[in-house]
Amino acid sequence: MRAQFVLSEIGVGLRRNLTMTFAVIVSVALSLALFGGSLLMSDQVNTMKGYWYDKVNVSVFLCNKSDAESDPNCAKGAVTEDQKKEILADLDKMSVVQKVTYESQDQAYKHYKEQFGDSPLAASLTPDQMQESYRIKLQDPEKYQVIATAFDGRDGVQSVQDQKGILDNLFGLLNGMNWAARAVMALMLVVALMLIVNTVRVSAFSRRRETGIMRLVGASGFYIQAPFIMEAAVAGLIGGTVACGFLVVARYFIIDHGLALSEKLNLINFIGWDAVLTKLPLILATSLLMPALAAFFALRKYLKV
Repeated sequence: MRAQFVLSEIGVGLRRNLTMTFAVIVSVALSLALFGGSLLMSDQVNTMKGYWYDKVNVSVFLCNKSDAESDPNCAKGAVTEDQKKEILADLDKMSVVQKVTYESQDQAYKHYKEQFGDSPLAASLTPDQMQESYRIKLQDPEKYQVIATAFDGRDGVQSVQDQKGILDNLFGLLNGMNWAARAVMALMLVVALMLIVNTVRVSAFSRRRETGIMRLVGASGFYIQAPFIMEAAVAGLIGGTVACGFLVVARYFIIDHGLALSEKLNLINFIGWDAVLTKLPLILATSLLMPALAAFFALRKYLKV
């Protein structure tokens, strides 16, 4: 009988404050959708880091005849065969180096033509203007400075470049976007909490006569508070369910179908459905507990039980 009464009171409360309940559902849904989206974006960035950092190379570019005339680092002339052998031998001795690949001037010219064949500059270049290089795969991409320290400024070396620096700029941008989404999410959570507190306050005020009678007949504090807490929890759970729906639909239509980014952006290793599905229980639990706790603390102030 008591459970039936509590459930009936929940229905009455939700209908009485239908507009504010709808506002709570929408704000909770948006804030938790942003929360889930930020978690998924963090997973995506980490996945991309693991994928791309595993492929980055450190390039040791060697001096050619053109560099000897224009580049201060190559003031002693183009790299010699003995210098190339010494550089390769030293690279092979380094424990941080996993693999070394030599790229000749002809190979560099071919790769340049494949990537930038439409550029006006490509028509004026010749193979002898390209630089020989050693492409170095590191055991740990963070150890770039070891290579730079060992070979920067060495005779025959024009420059040492780390591809990871380019990726760091990209991931810095993605992380900045993720933090911006989290800031908006935090703002929406605050709005949702304020709406929940205000809704509970209005609901308690509109039923002050019933709660007064319940106190007079000896009802416990929890029994009086339960309908209000459950109303907030139900509204939050509906919002959380909507947020989960947003994430599932977004993953389906943006990544797999519709925009189909997984097909159009083959270079990006997108996170799978398992990453999305593991976030849904967390979102639902948050949507249930957050409004319930907010209502509980609001009732201590606005409902004198």
